[in-house]
Amino acid sequence: MAAPHIIDPAGLLGQALGDASPDLMRHLLSTVINSLLSAEADAVCGAEYGAVSPERVNSRNGYRHRELDTRIGTIDVAIPKLRSGSYFPEWLLERRKRAEAALVSVVATCYLLGVSTRRMDKLVQTLGITSLSKSQVSRMATDLDAQVQAFRTRPLGDSGPFTFVAADALTMKVREQGRVVNAVVLVATGVNADGHREVLGVKVATSETKQAWNAFFADLVARGLTGVLLVTSDAHAGLVEAIAANVPGTSWQRCRTHFAANLMAVTPKSAWPAVKTMLHSVYDQPDPESVHAQFDKLLDSIGASLPKVAAYLDDARADLLAFTGFPQQIWRQIWSNNPNERLNKEIRRRTDVVGIFPDRDAVIRLVGAVLAEQHDEWTEGRRYFALDILAKARDGAKTTTATDLPELETTTSI
Repeated sequence: MAAPHIIDPAGLLGQALGDASPDLMRHLLSTVINSLLSAEADAVCGAEYGAVSPERVNSRNGYRHRELDTRIGTIDVAIPKLRSGSYFPEWLLERRKRAEAALVSVVATCYLLGVSTRRMDKLVQTLGITSLSKSQVSRMATDLDAQVQAFRTRPLGDSGPFTFVAADALTMKVREQGRVVNAVVLVATGVNADGHREVLGVKVATSETKQAWNAFFADLVARGLTGVLLVTSDAHAGLVEAIAANVPGTSWQRCRTHFAANLMAVTPKSAWPAVKTMLHSVYDQPDPESVHAQFDKLLDSIGASLPKVAAYLDDARADLLAFTGFPQQIWRQIWSNNPNERLNKEIRRRTDVVGIFPDRDAVIRLVGAVLAEQHDEWTEGRRYFALDILAKARDGAKTTTATDLPELETTTSI
């Protein structure tokens, strides 16, 4: 009779990794990295270490050790040395992710500006970094600031036109003049001519005002933002007016998620489940005609019992249903700010480690690095919109009447 399985290898490995201490994870990461470096050095030499081969063009000559700071701690990297020439893993030690460098840079800035030692020790332990050299951090911060500045000010004309744009804002805590205040980070993304998403811009402002949004969009237009047909955002008055002033003729899509929260605030609590269900049924329709017909049914069904709610819905109709002027295949991507909310969650995941930023430059450094990293991933990833859908959207917008595709009214006073 076959012996029963006493040990489950997969389960044992899973449990070991789940219960693993940082020391074990650092050891595993160090082993993998050093194995990769050894294999790459063998490829450069033309033969494995210690092997006799007629294809060998070089040979190994020991190691030189370098420290690498990672999120699970500082690990020792053994870089193979060659008898002739040199080998250096630029993919590992030179081309670090900008967000990783940004975190270290923010930590150093906090130290230099007098954030409490105990709090900074906790932050360093969270990042898993064992040491911070002032000269190392200074060089890293300088390089990172230059990269972020170049990213934030790059021309947009070569990638345009940007048919669809989304804008949103996040609040960060910043220390200014001995007080902790809220600062607002304005972020805009768009879909370029190649169908990929891009981070168009990022700016830190004192508050989310009309002047701040106007300066933000004016900068985007000056850098080459053109061809915008639809901007998706919440209903912040300053943002809507800035869109109309700087990108005239553009349609505005009011985010359905934010609108639902606004609608819930004016709807009696007992009636909200029914109203919410009927509102969702509007978005479930397969074509523009059905969407508008279902919206009419919604207004008729609550017009007598909830006149204020019906009036609120009717006033928001044009902005809420602007997505119907574009191909149905992309409705889910343009009728709300949910794609940008996912981006905001990634920013929050990185910035929550810091908590209170020492100044606005530190905010720009870290948030800009995170956005630049995400921008690179979008550029190298799959298209957000297919090219035929983009062409259809642009061709359809040329023949759509003003009543079918509502436009923002241009404001002259900013």
